[in-house]
Formats: sequence, C-alpha cells, structure tokens
Amino acid sequence: MRLFRSLFVAIRLWFALIAIVLLFVAAYAFPILFPLMKIAFAVFILMILLDGWLLFRQKEAFFARRELPDRLSNGDENPLTIYLENRYGFQADVEVIDEIPFQFQRRDVLFKAHLNPRETQAIRYELRPTKRGEYSFGAVNVFVLTPLGLLKRRYQFEQGRMVAVYPSYLQMRQYELLAATNRLNEIGVKRIRRIGHSMEFEQVRPYTIGDDVRTINWKATSRRTVMTDQGTRSTTLMINAYQDERSQPVYCLIDKGRVMRSPFEGLTLLDYAINASLVLSNIALYKQDRAGILTFSDHVGQLLPADRRSGQMLKILELLYRQKTRFLETDFESLYASVRTHIRQRSLLLLFTNFETVSGMQRQLPYLRRLAKDHLLLVIFFENTELRSLLNQPAADTEQIYMKTIGEKFSYEKKQIVKELGQYGIQTILTAPQNLTANTVNKYLELKARGMI
Repeated sequence: MRLFRSLFVAIRLWFALIAIVLLFVAAYAFPILFPLMKIAFAVFILMILLDGWLLFRQKEAFFARRELPDRLSNGDENPLTIYLENRYGFQADVEVIDEIPFQFQRRDVLFKAHLNPRETQAIRYELRPTKRGEYSFGAVNVFVLTPLGLLKRRYQFEQGRMVAVYPSYLQMRQYELLAATNRLNEIGVKRIRRIGHSMEFEQVRPYTIGDDVRTINWKATSRRTVMTDQGTRSTTLMINAYQDERSQPVYCLIDKGRVMRSPFEGLTLLDYAINASLVLSNIALYKQDRAGILTFSDHVGQLLPADRRSGQMLKILELLYRQKTRFLETDFESLYASVRTHIRQRSLLLLFTNFETVSGMQRQLPYLRRLAKDHLLLVIFFENTELRSLLNQPAADTEQIYMKTIGEKFSYEKKQIVKELGQYGIQTILTAPQNLTANTVNKYLELKARGMI
C-alpha cells in the first residue's frame, strides 16, 4: 500500500495510452496494423514496468530539505530554500510542491528541476506574510521521473513545522545596519542640519573636513602648534565635539482601535505602526535613548517602561508580536490617565493613530493637549493613498466629478487636522503607510537635532 501511495502516473503515459487506443481503433479499418499494435502494446507495458523498477529499486534514492528561518518577518519578503539531492544513477526530472501555510493563499508553489546523477541543487523563493501569528508548513513533495517519463515516484520530506511571524525585524536590522554605517539616507532618512549644540560635551578632537568651524577650540589649537625642522609652524586645528543627550525616554503609543484596522497592501495600519515602532525603538536604543511601548484601545493594554538595557529589544519584539486590533472606539481619556500615572519623566511620545475628520480629532483634542503639556507629543496618522490616486485621475463624467469633490473634502480635512494640532504646539506626521517608518525616523532625528527632547 505504501508503494502505491507514492506511485503516480505522468502525463506522457496518458498521451501514449491515448495514441495506442487510437491506433487500435484504426487497426479495425486496416487489419494489417493489428499484429504491429499488439507488439507495440507489449513494448509499452514493458516500458512501464522498467520505469517502475528504475524508480523503486532503491529505497532512499532522493533527498530534499526545506530551509527557512526560525521566524518570519511580517510585511517583508522572507527567503526560503529547498535543497535537492539526486541519488539515482540516471538523470531525473523533478517536480517540487511545497505545502506552504494557508494564510498565503497561494497555489503556485510548484518548481521544476533537472538533476544529473549524484547532483545537488537549490531552489530559492520568497514569501511575504501579512499577518502576525503562527504559520504551519506542511510537507515538501518531490515527484521524480526517469528519462522514460511514464511514472512518477513521490517523496515527502519535512513533515510539518510551525513558524511564528513576528513584526518586521528584517526592516529593523536594515535600519540598524545603515545607522551603524551612517547610510540611513539610502532608505529615505534625511540628513538633519543641527541648530546649535546639545548640552553634552564629548571630547576635544582634531578637525576633519565637514566639521563646523564655529566649534574650533583655539586654546587647544595653540597648544598643538609646533616648529618644524624647516623653521615653519605646523598647526593642528582642534574642535569641541558634542554628542546628543542620552537616556531620554521615547515611548511609542500604539492605537489598537477600529480606526487602525484599515488595510493597505495586505497589512493593516496597526501592523504598519507596529513595524515602525520596532524600527524606531531600535534606532532610539542605538542613539543611547530609552525605548518603551504602550498599547491602548477602549482601555489601556500593555505598558513596557522605557529602558535601554540589553534585553529591551527582545521584550519590545515579544510585546508587539501579541498585539491585535480591537473593534471598539479608542478611549483617549484612559490613555491620558495611564500616561500621567506611569510616565512621570518628560518624554517623547509618538502616538500612532488615525483621524479621518476634523470633528473626530476635536473630540480627542483636550486629551492630546494635556499630553503635550507634560511631554513632547508627536501625533502620527495616515494619508488615504487610494483617495490620492482618485484625485490624480481626471473626471470623465458627472459622477466622477462628485466623487472627486468628496475626495477633495476628505483630503482637505486631513490637512486641517495637521494645521489645528500645530496651533497647540503638537508635532504631527501625515504619511502614506509605506513611508511611515522612514518619516518617523526622520522626525525623531530632527527632534533630537533641535534639542527638543
């Protein structure tokens, strides 16, 4: 029974069988063909038996292995590899079907390969999850054909594996690497021009091209003036180097209410906010600040106090992994009460939420103003990209004119929200979801450069 379960018929056999049947039918009209067809049919049966013997004469004649990360990164292209090894003594055509989790809703994970005897080969492809949680991978099904190509033998490997999908740690590592090499501008993070200096003096060091000449330390420079053997003076310019103030608390306040359920390119706004919070927390820790997380919806969820110890990023990652959208109205009063109770030191609060109308924002404005009174508040909400694409298209009839007029109204209200929040000294970011991370990191670096936190 095990042998028959692994035995499949190739399409070449069906074509050959149809051809034989048609020729047998033709033999009734031309009897001279009938003896030849008997011989052809016998040869056909022998070829099937030979094909089956070649496939099943060895017990473990083929090997495959799926290699995937211990966890997948949400919203990113995650690389997977399937290694194939042909242990047969003949060239084998191979069809590989990988049983990926049902969350991907893909039925096209079929690969074909041609392997020489004793040859190994790697098949690489990518998967992009759009929802956090546990994903169950099934078996790797390998169908092997001999050069005759009449029968297939199925091998099954990697019988089931559970993998967790975490917030976008690949994006976090990318930003961390570029920050360490001072190349954040490659992914849209702008260079911020410093206005003045922070209050923390770091060291006196030699001048290098690009340093601010206003920071030259003339006393230290005079001590570095020496006479050369030729009787001339050699001077090394020295400057005062300053560093950003450290250990400043940075909190990401993540709204989990129904306004964050809206989808964009497969991800919800909550997932975009979670991915941006993970990246920003890592950048803040790299800048020697303290990073913390607070989630809320109709009530306050989890609070992770700001810290910069070695295990803080792991705590942030595990906390963000478990967050889910709630379908109730967000309670900003509970948020304000929790911040007032648990966050006593003046901090940078990055509030990830979404406002569609001015009236919706004005209902929460009293609590936003109170938060801004004790902390530096940065409100981050989202631009409707579908609406923007509608506005960029010309109107062809009356109905589209009405649609564009309504769209202009909603777009104008978003701009009014930014303007009204700015009147009360509240920093804002209105951004498209795909630009959220870069714009948030830009604003954080700008606020640090201006010495506002």
